[in-house]
Amino acid sequence: MTPWLSLFIAGLLEIGFTTSLKMSEGHTRLAWSAAFLVCVIGSFYFLDQAIRSIPLGTAYAVWTGIGAAGTALVGIFFFKEPATFLRLAFLIMLIGSIVGLKAVSGK
Repeated sequence: MTPWLSLFIAGLLEIGFTTSLKMSEGHTRLAWSAAFLVCVIGSFYFLDQAIRSIPLGTAYAVWTGIGAAGTALVGIFFFKEPATFLRLAFLIMLIGSIVGLKAVSGK
């Protein structure tokens, strides 16, 4: 598996653990709490795999960016959070920054 694919999976699992955390309702719903733990462990595992080849600062920025953008989109689509023009504009800039970091990484 390529380091960038590992990093992408780690970011998706970050979205999974933040969403599971909300759905667990303060860890009172066991299945969602278990999903949270699985996603946290998986996310850090794949992040660890990625940072073996991708510079730490780049990997961390991309990982948190995927998680932040993805979690914001989950909030908009599933939890009816506001999708204002400025919020969407900043999400687009964040995604553009992630793509930019990949483009200039040289790996």
